[in-house]
Amino acid sequence: MTLPILLSVFAITSICIPLVYLVGKKSIKGAAFFVAAIAALNMVLVASTIPTILESATHQYIEEYSWIPSILETKFTLFTDGISASIALISLVLIFVCSLYSINYMAGKKNLPAYYALLTMLSVGIIGLFLTSNMILFYFCWELMLVPAYFIVGEWGYRNSYRQALKLFIFTHAGAVFVLLGIGATYYITGQTDMLTAQSILATGANSEIAKWILIALTGGFAVKMAVFPVHMWLPDAHSEAPAPMSALLSGVIISAGAYAIIRMSFGMVFPSVGVAFGTDFLHVLSVIGVVTAFFGSLLSLVASDIKRIIAYSSIAHMGYIMFGLSLFPVALASGNVVLLSSATAIAVVGTVLHIITHAASKGLFFLTAGGVMHQTEERDVRKMGGLASKMPFSAVSGIIAALSIAGIPPLACFISEFFLFVGAFQIISVDSFYIIPTALMLIATVFSLAYALRFISKVFLGRAQGEAEVDVHTAHGATHDSHAAAPAEEAEHGHRIVDIPNYMKAALAILVVLVVLIGIYPSFFLQLIQTVAFGGI
Repeated sequence: MTLPILLSVFAITSICIPLVYLVGKKSIKGAAFFVAAIAALNMVLVASTIPTILESATHQYIEEYSWIPSILETKFTLFTDGISASIALISLVLIFVCSLYSINYMAGKKNLPAYYALLTMLSVGIIGLFLTSNMILFYFCWELMLVPAYFIVGEWGYRNSYRQALKLFIFTHAGAVFVLLGIGATYYITGQTDMLTAQSILATGANSEIAKWILIALTGGFAVKMAVFPVHMWLPDAHSEAPAPMSALLSGVIISAGAYAIIRMSFGMVFPSVGVAFGTDFLHVLSVIGVVTAFFGSLLSLVASDIKRIIAYSSIAHMGYIMFGLSLFPVALASGNVVLLSSATAIAVVGTVLHIITHAASKGLFFLTAGGVMHQTEERDVRKMGGLASKMPFSAVSGIIAALSIAGIPPLACFISEFFLFVGAFQIISVDSFYIIPTALMLIATVFSLAYALRFISKVFLGRAQGEAEVDVHTAHGATHDSHAAAPAEEAEHGHRIVDIPNYMKAALAILVVLVVLIGIYPSFFLQLIQTVAFGGI
């Protein structure tokens, strides 16, 4: 009998939502450690399914439970495979890290017991999304993520936080409506709410015309969550107003959930039934959207001056990379599993899924570093920064590693995922010449990624602060060295002495720094898991 491992992940995390709140009433730090402990326990539980994934013939770990059989005749199915386990684990790492980071970052803020309870609720939605094949439960978790995200951004954000939280809610809920339409249409023509069962029924091709509209509805709804062009408008504002831990989860996990959903539902369930001609055109459209999104995000990141908007636009750009990678996913149905047509496509799948993981780790590190800079300097305009490496050396190291990883510099995490993605793209060109121009343009986009990464490093950590430059100019013209002119730039500009981030924030960044470097040098753990799907079935 299969142990209820994945059910335990759901049950324990859900039960702990009110408990976290009650603990927070007694000790705010205790609530943070409680959330971190839940994430750590869930990591162990999800990781315990990996031996089954690697050793079983289907490369899946499945738990089935009877669920409202008298109405929907459906099963409550929880499962993991190489893709879902990998993304679930990196998501849990980010939740763990953000909990530790929040101890210092959120200190002194109002109503923190509710903050940590909402963070736990967000965990239920995030992890549940990656662990189910039931479309009703999937949609429940998809919408559940939105509720705590709205309140965390609105209640603990900056300036116009509730206005931007409402924008986040409206955009992503509008996308969810299309997802619901796609799920409803799938149930209408298959009578099934389980993705794996619906996949085999759709694959008969009897409803290929309806399947085309289902594919468009699902992918369009998921694309809103990914924040690709032209449905990206909610992301920069939400990021700029959200507290740093929420920004890390938004960019590292929540928008990546859109890419996972396209893999799992659009491609894994619907795509094989739409026909070769429509499917090819559909993939070509995705590649164009990916290219435009990558350039759009990179160029805006290159000219932005708000430290969090720079990283937010970078997130849009990297969703362009992932969308381009998704366009390399031609699939066909064989023996009841969705399998890839060629080894070239398999390499592209490895690169794309690995990039979801490396982007999550790198962008989480990037946002948490930026949050630390804002926390210590009380400034968000990079034009007023500079020279912070000498004041915040730990933050400088983590920020430089994050920026260079996002730029795809070896031996950091994003380099290896981009390498696989482009190797797969080059090999697919021999099968479909359409990809020559999109691949060339994506390579050019990497240059802009490097440009905004170097600009970020130079503006924030290198050189001299603006105040120091002004003092030197005055000195050159014989200005009097009074106590104000001679004061350190950071004191003159911000009215307090800038020091590096507190210890819990350092610990959080250190975990992600190690992870970003480790994945770049030794990616075998995630590669082994992803390859069970890339060379097997989605």
